Amino acid sequence: MTKVGVSVIILTRNEERNIKDCIESVIDFADEVLVIDDGSTDETVPISERLGAKVLSHPLNGDWGQQKNFAMDNATNDWVLLLDADERISEPLAREIVAAVSAGEKYTYDMHRENRFRYHKATHGILRPDRVSRLFPKEGSLVEGRVHETVITPYSLKHLTGPIYHYTYDNWDQYFGKFNNYTRLAAEKSREQGKHATFLKDIVLRPLWAFIKIYFMNGGFLDGKLGWIFSVNHYFYTMTKYVRLYHLERTGGKL
Repeated sequence: MTKVGVSVIILTRNEERNIKDCIESVIDFADEVLVIDDGSTDETVPISERLGAKVLSHPLNGDWGQQKNFAMDNATNDWVLLLDADERISEPLAREIVAAVSAGEKYTYDMHRENRFRYHKATHGILRPDRVSRLFPKEGSLVEGRVHETVITPYSLKHLTGPIYHYTYDNWDQYFGKFNNYTRLAAEKSREQGKHATFLKDIVLRPLWAFIKIYFMNGGFLDGKLGWIFSVNHYFYTMTKYVRLYHLERTGGKL
C-alpha cells in the first residue's frame, strides 16, 4: 500500500498488550507513527520503537485533550489520524484514508467504529457502533476536553465507510478501572464547568433514564446477558459520576 503524508497519533500508558497490533494496522500507509507515552513501565515503548514509531514521553495528567494537542504540535505531517491503542484500522478504511489524504482536499473525516471482544459479541446499547472524527488537517485544528474529548476543526465533515475496530475491554479489571477513572474525571470536569448535581434529579432519576435508554431504546436487550450487564453498569456509571459531583460540591469529595 502507498504511504501518504499522515501522522498517526497514539496515546499510551502500559499498552504492551495492544500496541503491536495497533501500529501494524497503520504502518503500511502512514508516513509517521507518533506514540505519546505517559510513563509506561511495561514493554510499550520498546515494542513501539522496534516497529518504527517515534516515541515521545509526556505526562497525561488526566487530560486527554492536552495530550493530543501536544502530539499534534510534534507531528511532522499536515494530516493527523488519532488512534487509541486498543483500536485497529481495517484494510478497507486504510485504503479510504490513503485516497482522502492523496486527494489534497481539506476535510475532517469521521469513521464507523465497531466494538469487539475476544470471546463475546455485543453490538447494541452502550456498545452500538458510533462515528468518530479522527482524520483531519493539522492546521487550525485542536482537541478540547479532559475526557471524552472533542475534535475542533474549521473543515467540513465527510464520512469514511470502512470500519475502525475497537477492542474496548480485555477483562473486568480493566473495565472497572476505566469505570472508576472516567467517573472521577467526568465529575471533576463538570465541577470545573460550574455544573451542579441534585440528589433527586441526578442521582435517583437520571441513572434510571440512562438504563431505559440504553437497554430498551438502543437495543441493549438484543445482546442477551452481556447486554443486561452493560446496561446495568451504565446505570451505575451515570449514578457514580453524579454522586462524585454531588459530594465534590458539598464536601470536596470526602465522606
